Amino acid sequence: MGTSSRAAAGALLAVSLAFGDGALALGLSRAPAGAPNIVVVLLDDVGFGAAGSFGGPIPTPALDRLAREGLRYNRFHTTAICSPTRAALLTGRNPHAVGVGAVLNSASPQPGYEGVLRPSAATVAEILRQNGYATALFGKWHLTPDWESSPAGPFDRWPTRQGFDRFYGFLGGETDQYEPTLFEGTAPVARPARADYHLSEDLADQAIGWMREQHAIRPERPFFVYLAPGATHAPLQVPAPWIERFAGRFDAGWDALRGEILARQKGMGVVPPDTQLAPRPAALPAWEALSAEEQRVAARLMETWAGFLAHVDAQVGRVVDALDALGVRENTLFVYIAGDNGASGEGGLLGAMSYMGRIQGIDEGGALRAQRLGEIGGPTTYPHFPAGFAFALDTPFPWMKQVASHLGGTRNGMVVSWPVRIRERGGLRSQFAHVNDIAPTLLEAAGVRAPAAVNGVPQQPIDGTSLVYSFADAEAPGRHRTQYFEVNGNRAIYRDGWLASAFHGRPPWVLLLPEGQRAFSQDVWELYDLERDFSQSRDLAAERPEKLRELQALFEVEAARNGVLPLQESGQRGGLPSLHGARAHFRYGSGTGMPEPAAPALVSRSHAIRAEIELPAAGAQGALLALGGSSAGFALYLDAQGRPAYSYNLFQVERTTLVAAAPLAPGKALVELDFDYDGGGAGRGADLTLRANGEIVASGRLARSAPVFFTIDERLDVGHDSGSPAGPYPATYRFTGAIRQLALELR
Repeated sequence: MGTSSRAAAGALLAVSLAFGDGALALGLSRAPAGAPNIVVVLLDDVGFGAAGSFGGPIPTPALDRLAREGLRYNRFHTTAICSPTRAALLTGRNPHAVGVGAVLNSASPQPGYEGVLRPSAATVAEILRQNGYATALFGKWHLTPDWESSPAGPFDRWPTRQGFDRFYGFLGGETDQYEPTLFEGTAPVARPARADYHLSEDLADQAIGWMREQHAIRPERPFFVYLAPGATHAPLQVPAPWIERFAGRFDAGWDALRGEILARQKGMGVVPPDTQLAPRPAALPAWEALSAEEQRVAARLMETWAGFLAHVDAQVGRVVDALDALGVRENTLFVYIAGDNGASGEGGLLGAMSYMGRIQGIDEGGALRAQRLGEIGGPTTYPHFPAGFAFALDTPFPWMKQVASHLGGTRNGMVVSWPVRIRERGGLRSQFAHVNDIAPTLLEAAGVRAPAAVNGVPQQPIDGTSLVYSFADAEAPGRHRTQYFEVNGNRAIYRDGWLASAFHGRPPWVLLLPEGQRAFSQDVWELYDLERDFSQSRDLAAERPEKLRELQALFEVEAARNGVLPLQESGQRGGLPSLHGARAHFRYGSGTGMPEPAAPALVSRSHAIRAEIELPAAGAQGALLALGGSSAGFALYLDAQGRPAYSYNLFQVERTTLVAAAPLAPGKALVELDFDYDGGGAGRGADLTLRANGEIVASGRLARSAPVFFTIDERLDVGHDSGSPAGPYPATYRFTGAIRQLALELR
């Protein structure tokens, strides 16, 4: 383009920006006049009775502040587990209807559970983007299939292909809060280098910086921010001062805490005055049944969780402050959802220092938990709290995360603020609402109609109902009249105040499928009148059998329509695409990396690692191959003295390290590790042999190994170690020599 052509184009752009009519022709779409900025915050694994704004024991000043100027919703529902909730939130559809009926890590070929977002269900981010909004996601995604999460793509189900101009966060269900596995767009990036780093603070920093930049460059253009921190999902990691705020606060235990929360909820008016506590599940022990040592560890884990929630709420408060500083908060629709499901009982009955180990049946034991009490919340543990405290944080409801049949799994507090439109300050809304209502709410608020087609693909109907009707009228009849729920066979159906529930029998602290799981036909259905029984505490199945039959029939209709049937157990799933298939030989160069779910399967099988390297005259150190992180994993590396070494971390319960007696000489070298697995099942032992230049330099024995996986979000890395360190070395630990080739062989 010549100088005169560029000048003419610049003049045309200036006219278009000034007058607007030519903007679409130049690709500068404009949002409807007066369209608000939108911020949606979705916390992770927070129960209805946790936040102070809903009667909980943890102060949440940011949530309180927004509630004082807006509305609290006390009958808002999620799906009971993370990926389906996020799919429903972003698309406005039921999760099974868009292919995400299960958490991404347990998808299956059945259409409702395949874990692949459908093009016929465009996200609200994509629709807003095409209607003039700047869009960004900061934090957790968990909607990319495992086989699409490597650098080879495809990237269709990554945030930047799902409507977000900017993505800064993590792909999986969780990540280390001090050394997270981060992406910028589709590229892995290191976290900012500072000693006091924490992911929740980083995400807030990134969101604030992006909003400021957008407003400075195009102040007339509204933005949509989706802020999805990792808190309060395990690992429970937060700076010690936040934990100390709650020292001794939970020493009376979870049973006493439930009564305390309910009393506060009644006093605040967020539950009716006649609300009763739902009974504690028989399999969940009373606080008094724990030993003094078990109580001490459990209380400290709960203090850590409380600090984690208080800390992340403070970061949300910084985002609110930034909106104030920009002068845009009056016309910002702020949706703050306190949890993508109920509080999590996946930490087991006593809690765990290594969450990932516990869910695979590797328990460190009470003595080790007590010895490591002072480490809880720091970078050396990957902890989770006991299921009893999760149950307390779901007060007044029965059950917790994963249990989609009961409100402890699906009822979450939500606050909506929009000062220019919501005139009632501090109001309470009790209309039935579901997470699939969020997308249509955002579209109506923005003045944007749901399109019939997006990017040439006809769109399936939106299942949710906009909540804008409730903004000005607390007494407006609810418009979301019917909603099914299903996770891992736990299922329910809501219709006009009635709820029929069927719990499938596996408690949420038992994550590996037990033997002899009962058939779905053996599940017992319960019936609740939620208009008169807010807490789902009085089963009316025997009194109203005809109503129960009516709702059971309705569930079958809704389940068939949405792709829920046939019902499945998560542990029975399989047959999904594999990135590697039957391939057994791999060759990598330095810098290669991919999330563990996309990496060759090295757990519970024999394998060999062969690293051809070259060392400078001064010697070298650093990771040659690392898989996993500080919670669990292994690494082949050269230590600080330049000696070949191999370390295997079994969920912080056992660590086996082999180290050669002497460093490698400068020049070319060959480092090899043979992992000879015993076989006979998952998690068995193995013989380890470390070689340097063909000579055995160390050997050892694992009595047991990781049964299924090391982590969800950490990576396999060649030539460095991203995320938290898998070996006993500093973070990153980049190899200072040259890797000519690293070979993996599966045997």
